[in-house]
Amino acid sequence: MRTGYAIWGSALSPFALKLRALLEYAGIPYRWLPDDGTRLENIRALLTIGRAKRARTIRRYPALNDLDEYPLVPLLLEPDGGVQYDSSALARWIDAQHRPDPGPCFPEEPALGFVAQLIDEAFDEFGLYMVHHNRWVLSAATNNAGVRLATEMRRVLPPGARPVLARRFARRQVRRLPYLFSVAPSEQRSDLAPQLRPPSREGFPATHALLDEAWEETLAAVESILRVRSYVLGARFTVADASVYGQLGMNLADRTAAERLQVLAPTTHAWLTAVNDGEHVGSTGGIELDATLAPLLDVIGRTFVPLMQQNERAYEDARTRGETCFNERAFDRGRGLYEGTLGGRPYRAVVKTFQVRIWRDLRQAWMRLPDAARREVSAVLPLADAFGV
Repeated sequence: MRTGYAIWGSALSPFALKLRALLEYAGIPYRWLPDDGTRLENIRALLTIGRAKRARTIRRYPALNDLDEYPLVPLLLEPDGGVQYDSSALARWIDAQHRPDPGPCFPEEPALGFVAQLIDEAFDEFGLYMVHHNRWVLSAATNNAGVRLATEMRRVLPPGARPVLARRFARRQVRRLPYLFSVAPSEQRSDLAPQLRPPSREGFPATHALLDEAWEETLAAVESILRVRSYVLGARFTVADASVYGQLGMNLADRTAAERLQVLAPTTHAWLTAVNDGEHVGSTGGIELDATLAPLLDVIGRTFVPLMQQNERAYEDARTRGETCFNERAFDRGRGLYEGTLGGRPYRAVVKTFQVRIWRDLRQAWMRLPDAARREVSAVLPLADAFGV
């Protein structure tokens, strides 16, 4: 662990896939733990992470915020024993400490930098809802994610524990579907074992149709871009590509979702496979903000933007009422809940503090833009005024 960087993560995590793609683009060597580690190396890594969590010394570049929460994965283990998290923050750390030769992860041009940040956060947040839904709902009957995780953890688990972990992980992820915005209709699927049936939740509107439609619209928008460009913003890789790859690429290993993705967006499927194989490394060339991005930004403007606005308003309302419990812990207790709508469809969700921080960061980034850059963004994103509210 003292000889280089290591990602503590899983190929099941879209954020771990994203971080891996960013490190490869920047030419930063790394180990992939626990899958590539020895049992001793993995135990040492876990001890390092555990100490850092207890001491609250895990860093988010450039600084932690009270609204943040630590994830399970991915974490970047540094040669000096430090630990960092948050794939988007790590992209900025890469630009500051290991600037990639082809160009920074976050473009330096103000308008492009803002749009890259917007696409990155939109896929990390609302994109996660869509692809998690695809894994555990669309691919429910063909999903082997629990087995894959147990295989990755083979040099951490005690003998005989892999089948137990595989079953428990699948049950946990299915149970978490409503927390991650995927609420089933009241009718139960009879083709699945009870523990794998996507759950409904009393008092929560069903959101499966909303997520299915948003995913197909997102795929169509990404497909239209990648048919004319090598990468989302142009000829080279950026953080926008890393986030698109991390989220959509997560479903490459989910058989039914991957088959559906290939049918709906064959160019995107091939692109995701190419990034997965490292073909983005060394990409060079210009990037630009033009009408090519309009369909994708339109989808983001109708899904991610109102979701973040409604979540922040709910947070402020909850704090006014004296609520202090948020995120998954609150969801499990029936606290911190609010009602909203996306595209005229109702949903019910829990306030997520890290999304409040994300939205505030985006609004601050918008307010820092020069007037000319704001006009440039507004030309392809009519809802850009939302960031000034």
